[in-house]
Amino acid sequence: MRKLVSFAAFLLLSFALKAQNVDNIVFDNRVYVNDLATVQCYLEDYPYSLPVISLNSGEQLVLSFDDFNNDSRYLKYTFIHCTHDWKQDGLSQLEYLDGFMEDEISDYSYSFNTIEHYTHYSLSFPNDIMRIIKSGNYILYVYDDTQDNPVLTRRFMVMEPSPAKVFGEVQKASDVVNMFTHQEVDFIVNTGNYIVRNPSMYLHANIVQNGRWDNAVTGLRYRSGKPGEYSFNYDNNENTFTGGSDFRVFDTKSLRYNGTNIVSIGYQNHTNYAFVVQDEARPYGAYVSNPTLHGYYYIKNEDFSGVNTEDYVKTVFTLRTEFPVTGGKLYVFGALTDWQIKPEAELKQNQYNGLWEAVLLLKQGFYNYQYVYVKEGSEEIDATYIEGSHWETPNEYSVLVYLQDEGQVYDKLIGYSTFKIQ
Repeated sequence: MRKLVSFAAFLLLSFALKAQNVDNIVFDNRVYVNDLATVQCYLEDYPYSLPVISLNSGEQLVLSFDDFNNDSRYLKYTFIHCTHDWKQDGLSQLEYLDGFMEDEISDYSYSFNTIEHYTHYSLSFPNDIMRIIKSGNYILYVYDDTQDNPVLTRRFMVMEPSPAKVFGEVQKASDVVNMFTHQEVDFIVNTGNYIVRNPSMYLHANIVQNGRWDNAVTGLRYRSGKPGEYSFNYDNNENTFTGGSDFRVFDTKSLRYNGTNIVSIGYQNHTNYAFVVQDEARPYGAYVSNPTLHGYYYIKNEDFSGVNTEDYVKTVFTLRTEFPVTGGKLYVFGALTDWQIKPEAELKQNQYNGLWEAVLLLKQGFYNYQYVYVKEGSEEIDATYIEGSHWETPNEYSVLVYLQDEGQVYDKLIGYSTFKIQ
């Protein structure tokens, strides 16, 4: 009997070590197959939130996505613990998971009465099958049968049950060169009962703008402080972001009438079409306030009730610029593109009318979006080239504070707060 138990423990440990050695994925939000769409990961009942939960709180995150593939998949998932700057750390799964080391995604259903047929998958986690016992950064890794077949990865965070206090504000940048175009995020961390023996080495903060990670500030160290209180108030752009402009919007919740900023709806060749109002480049000019979802979207069908009745629509974007676009490419950008530069979201110039055009297959709903520019040979996303930038724009900033105890190999998430411009 003892040999059987020891062998079972050995198998668990072997699996845990194998699960952490994943060289075929990136530790970021990514989709690795072509047939997935509308991937969302958020705190349950808060669809526009950064995916953060408290340890042992009973809170759950929700992952959902659609699969156009007609072939059956055997989808499984696991969790990978990461450092504050999203690298693989020294923990094995047995050190941060209680229960099984992997599970299958068994909650799925099929679209109903739609032109585009899809399978809708949903997962609520953590759960009784896989319980998380340490705070910090995590990668949710979904794969098809084996970890050699990645499907998607999502970042999420687990915070300590008694978090540190984070007090802060968003204001125009202190730097006079950027004060009318950039925003500065200043904050103070009161660590409370947490013992910080070497803050310059073990205390870090990340700042995330509107839930996007490509321009996040990671590994920010405190500027000044005293035991128990640490200031992250900088004056030299370490904690600044371009303000940008309020996101543009369109509404395809109905295919029977034109929603907000939709000029035409049609059906051709067994496909739904929606044409967004022609947009104008706005790199200059005064700030104009509009209601915003901070770049997010929500899914809804106002024509029919029921589960999975939302159809997919080929959504046509058109942009006019009064200046030539050279040295780079333009893209549609936002949560609708997973906050990533995607080839299908590139705008191409129409040779007959000079307008920039792109077509994206999107699920019915209400969307925020913007146009961004990527210079040739660069991966940096410039949202000011077309949209302009204003310090007044009501962006949402998430501050995450991490602490590594001396002698430990992982970063705990000890504080989390969100701020907007005042």
